Amino acid sequence: MSSIPSDQYSRGSYHDRRNIPPRKYEEYAHVLDFMIRGKSLTVRNKEGIIIQAIGEERLTLLELLGEQGKNFQIGERLYIGKDSREKITSVLGRMEYNNISQSAKNELPSVVEKIVKINEKRFVDYINISQPITPRIHALELIPGIGKTYMMSIIKEREKKKFETFDEIQERVGLKDITKLIAKRIVEEITGEARMNLFVRK
Repeated sequence: MSSIPSDQYSRGSYHDRRNIPPRKYEEYAHVLDFMIRGKSLTVRNKEGIIIQAIGEERLTLLELLGEQGKNFQIGERLYIGKDSREKITSVLGRMEYNNISQSAKNELPSVVEKIVKINEKRFVDYINISQPITPRIHALELIPGIGKTYMMSIIKEREKKKFETFDEIQERVGLKDITKLIAKRIVEEITGEARMNLFVRK
């Protein structure tokens, strides 16, 4: 049996373990690529400013229709919620990784890293509450760069006092580049390299 300390095993998602229902719809998305005179891959005969983006909350790939006359930038954070939108006409649908452009694939790691940075509290909370997913594997170990040694150190330290920032985790545990490590895991989930998802909502 594993020596992983835990009250109980958990197969639930980050949201489930906090008893917070996930939003059904994204409120913000970050631009990965856009075509000024593009054709939709999700809605037949839809043309215009076609944007490929990643949602900030659920981290799913989306196709958006931009408003004519507006300018867009790679990495730009766009409001796509149900209230009045400034630059987006509609959310056309979800996309699979294999269907996004090569440019979008190239931009994905850096844009995901940006999302992790601006949502630091959310991911620090995950580090604070994550649990074993099997008797032998802890959810923390599924994040690249976190092996048994770091996992045990994180658990020991968070039992003393919950972490509040990435910098604090580095100072107390010695784990560097946490933003990049979490971003790498998210990209693995999006591309289908990971067998289970910690962060990406299906």
